[in-house]
Amino acid sequence: MPICYHCGNDVETVYKCESCGHSYCAYHLDPIEHNCDFIKDSANNPIYQSGALFQDQNVVPSNDHFNNSNVIRGTTDGTYTWYRQEKNIPENAFDPNSGITFKGILLPHKSELIHFIIGGALIFIIGLISFYNSNLISMGFGWTIFLLASFYLTAFLFHELGHRQVAIHFGFQSKFRLLTFGMIITIIGLLSSMMSLFSSGLALPSLALPGAVVIIGLDKVSKQTGLCKAAGPFINLIYGIILLLISYLLPKTTFPLNFFISYGAYFNFILGAFNMIPVGILDGQNIWKWNKKVYLILMISLLALLVINLMSINAPVDSNPYLPP
Repeated sequence: MPICYHCGNDVETVYKCESCGHSYCAYHLDPIEHNCDFIKDSANNPIYQSGALFQDQNVVPSNDHFNNSNVIRGTTDGTYTWYRQEKNIPENAFDPNSGITFKGILLPHKSELIHFIIGGALIFIIGLISFYNSNLISMGFGWTIFLLASFYLTAFLFHELGHRQVAIHFGFQSKFRLLTFGMIITIIGLLSSMMSLFSSGLALPSLALPGAVVIIGLDKVSKQTGLCKAAGPFINLIYGIILLLISYLLPKTTFPLNFFISYGAYFNFILGAFNMIPVGILDGQNIWKWNKKVYLILMISLLALLVINLMSINAPVDSNPYLPP
């Protein structure tokens, strides 16, 4: 059976690229998808002929650790790294002595706990600043600011842990890592929020994208890739449903607790739906390529519950499920 030169999968039909001369499956026929220019440039380069052909802004292997006559290819979407030959991945790619240099990742060889603490702290602080409201404090509801920041943080962390745990279940190497570009965006968002808070000016949107789970060894399009990608939005869906049900089940006398718990559900539905957009490095792109039925079920569920959630939050006083009579 023919084999795609990019992903190495057996496929019924392959298509030849007239530019580089190799054959690819339908997913990787586009020159952009198989890094055509890079393959042509490396054809006569002795460095790549030694068996280490990587076009990747995050992971670059040392030739000393990979020495065979076959071409090895690795690509990344910013958080996931795909290799054409899994046998060439070091036993512990995250070890400082693995021969792999991580580009675009901050403190690449520090412990995962440190990455989680730094990323989580930044998200929580941005949440506190974003949800700060002097009126809530004057009414004795200052604790709700911490509650919202906690929901904001856990929506992000549970999403990333979903990716991580499914990847580990399939036997892939996976760790949460701070991304250099993401940290720059997060720091800018933090500073703009602080300036808006102290100047009493218009609050600017604050982005909190300090890091992501890095998974090494996935295929471009496969069931494992689809499930690893779908795990994040799916966790947001389940977590959001639990919070939404709790907000409905709590008696109205618990207001505003029930009301702000519903905002926790909103954070999860909006985060999950956003990541399902099938573009760029977002989860939706690979889920769509893997299984369109799974994509539609997950996306429709997130959007439907998001609409229900917002309708409940913004319902009129006489029909609002959270306001006491």
